[in-house]
This record gives sequence, C-alpha cells and structure tokens, in this order.
Amino acid sequence: MNRKPMIIVGLLLVMAVASLAMAQRWRRDRNRDWQSAGRGDVPDWETNADFPNDMFTFVRIKYQSAGWGRGGGWDTDYRDSDLNFSLRLHQLTSLNVNPEPIVLELTDPKLFDYPWIYIIEPGRLMFTQPEVVALRRYLENGGFLMIDDFWGDEEWQNLYFQMKRVFPDREPEDVPLSHEIFQCVYPLKIKPQVPSIGAWGGRGGRTWERGPDTQTPNYRSITDDAGRIMVFICHNTDLGDGWEREAESPDYFEEMSVKYAYPLGINIVTYAMTH
Repeated sequence: MNRKPMIIVGLLLVMAVASLAMAQRWRRDRNRDWQSAGRGDVPDWETNADFPNDMFTFVRIKYQSAGWGRGGGWDTDYRDSDLNFSLRLHQLTSLNVNPEPIVLELTDPKLFDYPWIYIIEPGRLMFTQPEVVALRRYLENGGFLMIDDFWGDEEWQNLYFQMKRVFPDREPEDVPLSHEIFQCVYPLKIKPQVPSIGAWGGRGGRTWERGPDTQTPNYRSITDDAGRIMVFICHNTDLGDGWEREAESPDYFEEMSVKYAYPLGINIVTYAMTH
C-alpha cells in the first residue's frame, strides 16, 4: 500500500485543524471593510530576505463583467480565499510565499513581475482589446493563468470566446488525470469536483451546482508549442470556495478543502513555478 498520499493529506489536515479557530474568527468578522489591506486573524510571516525576487505572490486579476448571464465577478471569494491559500502554500511547501496577495489588471505593467495569475467566475468576463494583447504577451513570455469557478455550458462558451480572442490559433484541450499537474505534489486519484459550500450535498451527496450540464468537472488547458500549460481551466468546480470556506463546516473542510481544493491548488502552483 502506498502510504505517501495518506501521510501528505494527514499532514495537511493536522495543520489546517490547528488554525481552524483562527479562520473561524476571521469569517465572523467578514462584514467589516474586507477590501482594505487588513488580514483579520490570518497570521503574517517573514519571507526570505535573501531572495526578494524569488517569491510566490497570489495575484488575482480584476476584469470587466457583462451585464447579462449567470455568474459572479472578479472579486468572488475575495479576500479570504487568497489569504487562506497563501497561508497553506507557505505551511505545506518550501516555496517562499508572499503573505500579502494582490489584485492587478491585465494591462498593469507590474503583471510581468509575477509568474502566476488567477481569474475566478469568468462566466460573464469581457476582455478589452488591450487586455487581450497583454494577456497573450504575458502567457507567451512564460506566464501562467489559472481559471476557476464557473459552471455549465453557457459560461463555458463565454470563456471559450474570450480565450479565442487571446489565442485564435489554439484550442483548449482536456487534461488527463495522468498529467503531472494532477500528480506532482499530491497524487490525485480523481479529477475533483468542489462545489460551493451552499450547493454541497454533504458527505456522499451532490458535488455539482445547478443543472445537468454542471455535473461533470472539466479540466482543460491551453499549451504553448513546447507543450507547457499556459492556461489551466477548472470548469464545473470551485476550488476557490474550498479555500475561502474552510472554516464554515468541519465536514466541508475535511471532504472538500483537505482532500481536493488545497492539494490540487498546490499542484497547480508547483507546476506553474517549475515550468
């Protein structure tokens, strides 16, 4: 029996349980001005001063949304998700992690200082033409984009259209479970589906949101000419809620955050930072 996955998941569980009370206090304080730079009770930490330019920063992309269709906006799960994921990445990997996540627009010149960026809820996303140009340049120069938390065929078609504006010459392709992005740190046995905590059916219950077209999780990628993943697309799943809502339900935390949302998120970042 291969004990490595069990040991790794067990370690994640122990560390997360140790700080569960902290996360719960942060959640109770969400009604304050959480768009400020405050951290609530999420702990801060020192970074490696010898390598100030060799540090992972959680970069959330701010974008425009259409006035029609379903889905949220760029700030869904902000800011708890970003803080919690940065904390777990710091605790569970050897990466030098910035404790302070940031928000950027695609046209910000500082974008090229960061190798990994995150877009959430792209079901109503609308890129401007300058954003199309900037994103293509960023990705072709080694950047990595993770897209998360959108559901159903309609939202997929919107993202597909927007990404074809960026890469008219490339098609998103399904990523097999055997790909290293699913296996590089935490070996996953399934392509996980993480629903929002409100849609979750409990242990052994439903893991999808909305209708039949949301029941199957889809993981797709856009790659460069060398086969490197430039864009990793998490469709019909919501890893961000697994990060944000880790303290609201012990069952959801154990079944979704510990088993799937954090392990896959860490795998994705590890792949991005090593390719």
